[in-house]
Amino acid sequence: MSSLHPRAGRRCHNAVNPLHSTVYFSPDYAKELAGIGVEDAGAAYFAGRAAAMGAVGPGTVTATFYNFSHELIARHLPAVWDTASPATVLDARMRAVDATLRRLLGDAVNSPEMAEAARLALRATEACSRPARPLYAAHADLPVPEEPHLAFWHAATLLREHRGDGHLTALLSAGLDPLEALVSHTATGKGMSPRWILASRGWRRTDWEAASDRLRERGLLDADGELTEAGTALRADLEEHTDRLDLAPYEHLGAPGVERLTELGRGFLMAAAAAGAFPDDLTGRG
Repeated sequence: MSSLHPRAGRRCHNAVNPLHSTVYFSPDYAKELAGIGVEDAGAAYFAGRAAAMGAVGPGTVTATFYNFSHELIARHLPAVWDTASPATVLDARMRAVDATLRRLLGDAVNSPEMAEAARLALRATEACSRPARPLYAAHADLPVPEEPHLAFWHAATLLREHRGDGHLTALLSAGLDPLEALVSHTATGKGMSPRWILASRGWRRTDWEAASDRLRERGLLDADGELTEAGTALRADLEEHTDRLDLAPYEHLGAPGVERLTELGRGFLMAAAAAGAFPDDLTGRG
């Protein structure tokens, strides 16, 4: 019987994952990708996150990213690989990570706490598994950077994609298509705002309304766009299913290690957020 609290892994993920995400909101990322010829923001995002899988086409990215419009992805892939190879993109992404974390965290990138966080996060990744987790598996084949802040970011990426790949299995089990997943997540008050989703995921307002109607027909959303009791229960079950699929790395790390990694991750995340890492209107229902 594990001594780990059932939601300890989720809490740790919620502390560590956002620091991974800072790079995709960073001007340093846009600068580095533009420097290799990838100037469009959408192309830069798809290339940077997909590059570990090689010069893949839109089908692979639609399957693994899940909640983006296939038409949007197909505008940029595979054409982006004619501009910059996956290896070139990965190098640019790591330069952006270095610049972003140094700008947001300052001297903390060289701190004993950062080195400790990297060790703990990398230890947790030892229990991640490749089968049925394509984005995790692709990133797991990349070398671990030597510098602690880059090693921590790499480990955070592995933990993020491992949980994310499992989450897609849970979404399919719950019968939520890509946009239904986004609408219901936003309705919890924790997801991205509709404005950000429509601007970045390639969906139209009519698509959003149609997904909302489908959720209403299932009794998951009420007339005001709020989750019903059944909708709230489905989202809770969805997260618990994801927790079960993502338990191994946190059990491997052990309860004290998970608690310490969560504490360290939250400290770095608070510092990054205070330094302006994320847009003010990223989350919410507006």
